[in-house]
Amino acid sequence: MENCDLEKFDNVLEYICLELQKSLKIMPLEYKTKVEEIRLRNSCPLIISFEGQDYFINAQGKLTKDYGKSIKVSKENIDKTFKLISNYSIYAFEEEIRNGFITLKGGHRVGIAGKVIYKDHGIDTIRDISSLNIRIAREKKGVSEHILKYIISMVNKKIYNTLIISPPQCGKTTLLRDIIRNLSNGFHLLDKGFKIGVIDERSELAGMYNGVPQHDIGIRTDVLDGCNKKDGTNMLLRAMSPDIIAMDEIGSISDIEAIHESLKAGVNILATVHGNNIQDLISRHSLKILIEERIFERYIFLDNSRGVGTVKDILEGKKFTSIM
Repeated sequence: MENCDLEKFDNVLEYICLELQKSLKIMPLEYKTKVEEIRLRNSCPLIISFEGQDYFINAQGKLTKDYGKSIKVSKENIDKTFKLISNYSIYAFEEEIRNGFITLKGGHRVGIAGKVIYKDHGIDTIRDISSLNIRIAREKKGVSEHILKYIISMVNKKIYNTLIISPPQCGKTTLLRDIIRNLSNGFHLLDKGFKIGVIDERSELAGMYNGVPQHDIGIRTDVLDGCNKKDGTNMLLRAMSPDIIAMDEIGSISDIEAIHESLKAGVNILATVHGNNIQDLISRHSLKILIEERIFERYIFLDNSRGVGTVKDILEGKKFTSIM
């Protein structure tokens, strides 16, 4: 696993300008395998993040908490890096840029901030790039295996409609991805695999690159990349006959409508949402609808109290009682 994590870090460095790449290359190995994000902000320190902490990097590749000793990112650094990320062809990535991110080979994702340009149809592009957030895709296989017994009905071998809840960067997408992989391939608790339709609106679950998933999401999985959940649900139901539809970070009224459409068609739902507890969800009108209707039969709560992806609790969906 460590060699794989190092390879992912090294792959990402190829997209960063040489001036910054030099210091990142000579970082201690123990940190290279942990890095989750590399942030470039114009006229600000170069920052890496892992395990919930931010660190600055100095010219010798050492981590420091003193930003006065760190490398400062220039506009030229950002421009050079953006050219590498877009393979010197910004027009080829216009649609992704409108959405605020570009997906790299390997499933890594680069968030983009700058001057947003509007035209009649909405956002046209982002210019004068001021920030780049490079998120390293670290696939963690096996993290769902102790969870599956809670979301599979032993009576009919179907899955319970399941919602994974956590604050940002606590592992909900990673957990959902591994659940998809296991259910698609066929887990030992099952006598079959499920056909799963993934609506990957933010290109994080599958990490599609040139039509190929960069993450292992199983052999019976179909992906709609960059598609909104309502349109994606209709397309999957019409064309792909899924047993399960999986979607990341629900929240809008149209997302709720999509879930209702799936359930009416007899298709189960796997989803994630930002939050800390049931009260958080009830405070949001759209999610309150799902909770009051008892749509989800399992709620999985994550935090980072014992590291990213810690399962804090699993609730049964009718009475909201713990089943762990």
